[in-house]
Amino acid sequence: MPLLPGAATLGVLGGGQLGRMFVHAAQALGYRCVVLDPDAASPAGAVAQDHLKADYLDAAALEELARRCDAITTEFENVPARALEQLARSRVVAPGASAVAICQDRAREKAHFDASGVACAPYAVLRSSADLAAVPDALLPGILKTARLGYDGKGQRRVADRAQLAAAFDELGRVDCVLEQMLPLALELSVLVVRGAGGEVVTYPVQQNLHRDGILAVTEVPAPDVDAALQAQARRSAAAIATGMGYVGVLCVEFFVLKDGRLVVNEMAPRPHNSGHYTMNACDLSQFEMQVRAMAGLPLREPRLHSPVVMLNLLGDLWFDGAGRERAPDWAGVLALPGAELHLYGKAQARAGRKMGHLNVIGATAEEARQQARRACAILGLPDTW
Repeated sequence: MPLLPGAATLGVLGGGQLGRMFVHAAQALGYRCVVLDPDAASPAGAVAQDHLKADYLDAAALEELARRCDAITTEFENVPARALEQLARSRVVAPGASAVAICQDRAREKAHFDASGVACAPYAVLRSSADLAAVPDALLPGILKTARLGYDGKGQRRVADRAQLAAAFDELGRVDCVLEQMLPLALELSVLVVRGAGGEVVTYPVQQNLHRDGILAVTEVPAPDVDAALQAQARRSAAAIATGMGYVGVLCVEFFVLKDGRLVVNEMAPRPHNSGHYTMNACDLSQFEMQVRAMAGLPLREPRLHSPVVMLNLLGDLWFDGAGRERAPDWAGVLALPGAELHLYGKAQARAGRKMGHLNVIGATAEEARQQARRACAILGLPDTW
């Protein structure tokens, strides 16, 4: 039976901005929300009906979360699997611990891509000196990534030869790693796929992304440089990956388009994603409402993009001038632009590289959205070329 709006309580493990936007979407449908997060000042905890301030492995807090909620999700992929397993003994948990565990480990993730029939970059798993010695020459130059706990470019090293590879493996603490062959990239894409407990699957339009220093900077939808056939392939691949895990909820699958036109999968995130924030203003159903629908067993209808959009990620650097003095960004100037929709995350302190908010700029045409987004970049002091 579905958990109907206005008659159920939904729980969230994690109190960051993704949890905050999930809570807003759930509350708009009439659900009550409980957040479990150890930070007393967490953005999601500030807007939920209840905030359990406890560690994610606090057994008593998890028991209380299960007692108060009818279904529970997570807003970050590194939530301890044990927490999800405990909650799943008595409540609907989406996504489930087994799917999240695959996404938490790059080696398992790559194996799942292979099993799903979706091409990824050639790779090798490194767990020992023997694995290091056995690395094929063809994988160099490459990128060495820790198998666990890497995100936004963290836990990664570019290596040109065997000497650099050995040094990087030592530098990363000789933890389990994945070495990926460095490929000639033309574009970066992502696809949001949503799967329900009954196996139904819907996908959002393909998103074209630009990263700077390993952090997402710009997302454009529709993807301006990707033909219809490649977009259809990306959406089919994302659906196959989600289905193969028995996934329930919103999953973001990231892809590379190579210079020769081939599509390869890069990685996935078991939650709503930074590159999907455009859905809040450019689609009839946001990625956060879709997460609510999937975990509550509500209908998953194909989302509709009603406006071309550019999403700009707003990092804490904007709150400081060139001399490092704190300042307030010119929000009034930005909000005067037609189609500009500002979302700030309620974080008390700005820091360089910290995700503080995002700006969605919609237009009647893709070019109009792009022009207005570039005006916003000029006002904020962001690079205006992408």
